[in-house]
Amino acid sequence: MPGPSASRQPISVESTKPARYSLLLAEFPGRGEITVGVLLEDPGENKLYLRLRRDWAEFAPGEDVEVLELLEEDLSAKAAGLGAAEFFRYYEDTLSNAVRLSDRRATIVEDFDRALGRLYRQHVKSNVREFVTHLPRYSLAVAAGPFLDNRAVEAEDWEEAPPNLRLTKEMFVARVVGRSMLPLIPDGALCVFRRGVVGSRNGRLVLVEAQGLADRYTVKRYRSEKAKGLDGEWAHTRITLEPLNPEFEAWDLDPEENRYQILAEFVQTLD
Repeated sequence: MPGPSASRQPISVESTKPARYSLLLAEFPGRGEITVGVLLEDPGENKLYLRLRRDWAEFAPGEDVEVLELLEEDLSAKAAGLGAAEFFRYYEDTLSNAVRLSDRRATIVEDFDRALGRLYRQHVKSNVREFVTHLPRYSLAVAAGPFLDNRAVEAEDWEEAPPNLRLTKEMFVARVVGRSMLPLIPDGALCVFRRGVVGSRNGRLVLVEAQGLADRYTVKRYRSEKAKGLDGEWAHTRITLEPLNPEFEAWDLDPEENRYQILAEFVQTLD
């Protein structure tokens, strides 16, 4: 079976929307101009999506940090009140030389939240604060489809998580390859997982390892059925891994086999 690929499937033209984005740039003493955020405009809905960095204390003067930490909330409120088009007109005329917006660039997107995340990681190089703002990304080639061969799992880098996600040391990031979990998980998406699945797994999206098969992994919705045996203990009678994409089929795992292990549960996508 061919190895996993991080490339995405071609995007359907019918599912895309035109958009424009701008970078928020700021000048800091001794650091020069730094990209501090991304603003993504949905012209069709006159709506603005924005995301700013959170590591202000690493390079901004101490007296400015508290103000900068409130900047994203302030800009979001103004965009909601003005609409995206008027917001850009206002700030392109009023921002100082120390803080400015780059020229807007045209792009196309399928999902604005995911597109904002991709643009942010592409343009903003923030300082890593382990398990505070960033999660480790592993070279685990997770497959949202058939099990794929994998190399040894090693930490590759750290990925910045969304501001609204409360991080724990049980979380990590891996790239999911395949189409069987569409539309929730796009082919090639970076996804957040949480180790140590607590409580019932039934109905959850889980990361499964097939031990002894060259470290093979997949992401699926977990379904199980149990029955009480003669000894009075409950045991699995059926375990099914289900795709979300109806083009793909579910398959059953043998409850008697110990080579299948639930490693983690899916939390959300990063892009």
